[in-house]
Amino acid sequence: MFKKVSPIIIAILLVISMFSCVPTRQFQELQNKQATCMEELEMMKDKNLELTESNNELSGKYGVLEDKYNNMLADTVTLSRRLQSARERLNRLEKSNQDLLNQLSGMQAGNAKETKALLEQIRKAQNNLRLREDEVLALEKEMDARKRRLDALQVELGKRDQRMRELETALNRKDAAVKALKQKVMRALTGFEGNGLSITTKNGKVYVSMDEKLLFKSGSYQVDQRGVQALGQLSKVLAQNKDINVMIEGHTDNVPYNGSGALKDNWDLSVKRATSIVRIIVHNKSVAASRLTVAGRGEFIPVESNSTSVGRSKNRRTEIILTPKLDELFRLLDSN
Repeated sequence: MFKKVSPIIIAILLVISMFSCVPTRQFQELQNKQATCMEELEMMKDKNLELTESNNELSGKYGVLEDKYNNMLADTVTLSRRLQSARERLNRLEKSNQDLLNQLSGMQAGNAKETKALLEQIRKAQNNLRLREDEVLALEKEMDARKRRLDALQVELGKRDQRMRELETALNRKDAAVKALKQKVMRALTGFEGNGLSITTKNGKVYVSMDEKLLFKSGSYQVDQRGVQALGQLSKVLAQNKDINVMIEGHTDNVPYNGSGALKDNWDLSVKRATSIVRIIVHNKSVAASRLTVAGRGEFIPVESNSTSVGRSKNRRTEIILTPKLDELFRLLDSN
């Protein structure tokens, strides 16, 4: 049987609990930081979506221009054949007209009736000749205008092709940078991978995922010594690669947090764990704090089902997301 607890003892415990809590102002600051982190994360997602849509739009425009150019080129070939045929007919008419004039010269002293018929034939031939000359002139003008349009379209296609090559080159450089970054991180964290740590690439980013057992005791946000060692190695890579932005995300399972003090739930715990990791990384003075963003994701983005102990263990993790800066890609898209 439990003994009855004195009211005085209960009052003393309540007072101690009240004075051990973190001040409201500090808690508010944590909430503000968390909100800022979430906004920055959404901005990065929007930028990534904008990049994908712009790339698809540019590819579509290039295809339309290429089809237009090919169609105009085919029309120009047809028009050139028509012009050649018209010129050949004109040459034949000119020769026929000259033959008639020669016949007329030889018949000056001949029959008047035949001369009149020949003159009428010459008049018709000359009229037909003028019509053909007008047709050739019109075709030549159309050919010149079409050639100018074709040249302008070819210039535009060249510019589009150059932009596509620049964008493709920038994307290849970004992919190469991500691959090289992954290799550097793997070398730096040799001995940790497979022991509560995994390194993967996804969507042009490097994900360093650390299990709870590598960093924290259950319900705690104090980083263990082995976790401090791993983060120290990672900070060296970040110090040498200053064009990398870093997002630290804390994750938990769905088991309610039963601790005390300033932490109310799993969301608070995930934020506090991510903040603890950031503070260790920036101990390296060569890593600018402006490159790092902290986010607490709580229990809301699990990687496994929380219905088993194995799944919950995998969900209790911290993800350090490394993203090469995309300034060159954004510059190309903005100038489109």
